[in-house]
Parts: sequence; C-alpha cells; structure tokens
Amino acid sequence: MADDAKCFLGLLNGLTKRIYYGNDEFSDEFLKNEIYPDIPDEEFRKLVTKCMGIIKSMVSADMDLNQLEAFLTSQVKKKDGGISEEQSQVLRKFWKMHKNKIHDSVISQTSWNNTLKQVSWRIDIKSQARHIDQINAPTAIVELQVAETKENEVPEVIRFEMDESKMSKILQNMKEIEDEINIHCQ
Repeated sequence: MADDAKCFLGLLNGLTKRIYYGNDEFSDEFLKNEIYPDIPDEEFRKLVTKCMGIIKSMVSADMDLNQLEAFLTSQVKKKDGGISEEQSQVLRKFWKMHKNKIHDSVISQTSWNNTLKQVSWRIDIKSQARHIDQINAPTAIVELQVAETKENEVPEVIRFEMDESKMSKILQNMKEIEDEINIHCQ
C-alpha cells in the first residue's frame, strides 16, 4: 500500500514536471518504465489520463484547501473513473507541495509582455518655482519597476511626476477599472 502511494505521487510529480515545469524528459514511456513497469500499457494510459484530468481541474480552479477537499470527496465517490481514498490523501499532499509553484509557472507561461513588479510613490510639496502659484503645490513622484517574466532579470525603473489634476484623473480611471472588474467577477 505504501508503495502504491509512493508510485502514485511519483506519477503526479512526473506529469507536473512535464506539463507545468517544462521538463520534457518525463515522457509517458519514461514514467511507465520507472514507476509502473508491471502494469499493462492500456491501464497505464488510463491512469495517466485520469491524473492529468485531476491535476488540470485543480490547476484551472486554482483550488484552495477547502475546494480541494470537496473536489477530492467527489472524486472518491465517483463510481467509474474515481479515485481511492489513498489516492485522495496523496493528491492532498501533492497539492500542498506544488500549488504555489504550479500557479507561478502558469502565470509566467501566460504572460507575454512585461509585468509590473513594484510600485512606489510619494507626495512632495514644491518650495521653489518659477511662478508663485506653483509654490506649495503637491506633486506625486511615482516609480514603477517593470520586468519581463524571466526570473533573474533586473527590472527597468520608470520614474515620473504628476500634478494634482493628473493624479485625480488616474485615480478616477483606477476606480472605473475596479468597478468593471467587480461587475465581471460577480
């Protein structure tokens, strides 16, 4: 029984390395030879298909532990194509180990442009200016760190300043974006 759990976890890890971490050496043939050499090819293909379906369901829903629990309970209760209680325990352990890393991998695979890594800002008050009406006017100094999705890239820093009216427009635009997101999330 312990060997069954170990083999099942090994299969899940191998599939994850191939699908989400880009390690192509974990082919079905390699996994079968290394983990399940004694089961027939057709049975192994069914097991791989079932595992890939379960993993993809967990990933696409980005399941938290409560969702995972409900999902695994439904999989155990399935008559045809379900999983055993022991496999359910292995899947819990697997998901706790890999959830965040898979999430990060999926995000990096689906990002095709630069990403915003950090935003910092401050408000300055002008104490000197050419025109008297510019003195004591608040100015927002904004710094954005933008980088490609590659792990070790040094981010590009973009700095700019905005007066009060530009800042108000940006805040209004951000509010509109937030409202749109809230509408579509409900």
